Amino acid sequence: MPLIIIAAFFFLTAAVYCNDGDPSYGDAIVVGLISDANTLVPILASDTGSADVCSMIFNGLVKYDKTVTIVGDLAESWEILNDGLTILFHLRKNVKWHDGAPFTARDVDFTYRKLIDPGVKTPYSGDFERVKSLEIIDDHTVRVTYKEPFAPALSSWGMWIMPEHILKNEDLNSTGFSRHPIGTGPYKFKIWQTGERIELASNPDYFEGRSYIDRYIIRIIPDAATMFLELEVLGIDMTSLTPLQFMRQTGNGFFKKNYNKFKYPSFSYTYIGYNLHDPKFKDIRVRKALDIAVDKKTIIDTVLFGQAQVTTGPYLLDSWAYNKDVLPAAYDPVRARKLLEEAGWVDTDQDGWLERDGKDFEFTLLVNQGNIDRERAAEMVQQYLKAIGVRMKIRVLEWNALINEFINKRRFEAVLMGWFLGRDPDNYDIWHSSKTREAEFNFVGYANTEVDRLLIEGRRTFDQAKRSDAYHRIHKILYEEQPYMFLYSSEILPIVNSRFRNVEASPIGIGYNFIKWYVPKSQQRYH
Repeated sequence: MPLIIIAAFFFLTAAVYCNDGDPSYGDAIVVGLISDANTLVPILASDTGSADVCSMIFNGLVKYDKTVTIVGDLAESWEILNDGLTILFHLRKNVKWHDGAPFTARDVDFTYRKLIDPGVKTPYSGDFERVKSLEIIDDHTVRVTYKEPFAPALSSWGMWIMPEHILKNEDLNSTGFSRHPIGTGPYKFKIWQTGERIELASNPDYFEGRSYIDRYIIRIIPDAATMFLELEVLGIDMTSLTPLQFMRQTGNGFFKKNYNKFKYPSFSYTYIGYNLHDPKFKDIRVRKALDIAVDKKTIIDTVLFGQAQVTTGPYLLDSWAYNKDVLPAAYDPVRARKLLEEAGWVDTDQDGWLERDGKDFEFTLLVNQGNIDRERAAEMVQQYLKAIGVRMKIRVLEWNALINEFINKRRFEAVLMGWFLGRDPDNYDIWHSSKTREAEFNFVGYANTEVDRLLIEGRRTFDQAKRSDAYHRIHKILYEEQPYMFLYSSEILPIVNSRFRNVEASPIGIGYNFIKWYVPKSQQRYH
């Protein structure tokens, strides 16, 4: 993720007078991201750049605390009724939107109706299509009733809520709100210079209390080397390190003095997704051959310096939904060539490349710019496939172009990407055959009737054992059918300037208590 900083952009901020070391208002944090945001309409924000900004501007009804327990956010409490079919949310009072308008139940109702509107290009509709009715009881009470038991119901209301009074007459797919958002969150939107920086200012009226850090600034730096140079000149305060940087380049005195490093498992996995409508990838034997032609463990050891684990399916490695009986197939290029031969791909002209019907087996893998680990992993995959006679080209694209012009429009053969997952293992929106419209998450076009049935089964019961059975079976089918080449689940390796206090790692990461981060007055840099 990118970032850059110019001192002239910072202004004088108020600070309380206190002893050095005590919590003090003021300063700014400069965060480096590799990709710009795509949209700041929260129910359309499906990429990490957009989500990072939206998380500071908006709130859901619930959220996860540091122990990965669901707690209230805009909802101060709730009641689960009718054997789990109904949730009665009691909303916080005296919460205001950034423009001063009151937050009410009407905003929850509006957000829900936009989530299920077929004209809105949101990838998150699947959870809310399960709702039978949403009733406004009064300004601060909402009753949600489901058509049938829905296990992820409560967690789904972590969805960011939008202001009805601003957006009720807007087309969410084209609204100017996407670049000038107004939320209820700890930070207010200020500036967005495309491809350069996004700036937020603390919300003095935030219902959980004003953030100590006055300004949250994102610098877009789509090059890992430039990002690291910015760390070396203290131009950014926080970013994610590559495994090489974490293991080899940040152990010297300068970094030990000026930064703190953290490490914890990510809620993510990295994969190569195939366009299953492309004739080259329709044959399951081809996809299986490509999988066993690539040595994932060597990629992890070489590119990621061991800071990842091989994964075989679509769930978090530590989740009860992950099927530990599904073991990665052995690296076997000889068998890979045999499977390809069975599928009709043979090097008939002895030029080193497999062909079928007179055409070489050749495709282009898309990778997002700025993620050096993905680029290097792609290069290793390229060499592994070359060894079995498959020519894979690599095209590196700027993130927003990759998503908007290629993924959403289905103009790709294969793509190397990653999914950041919620703590509930329901992944209906990624794998169900109905979720293949533009901007939805099943962009590879996967369809399997048993998987569809199991996805619905898994969300219809609160019984974890039954859900586990469904997800274990889904895991097994997906690994057998290989709509993705599952690669690895890597560690998160953030680095934060040491002047920031109250930063601590937890099972949910380091950002859960950001509003409590502070810089002692004597160490504040930006005034």
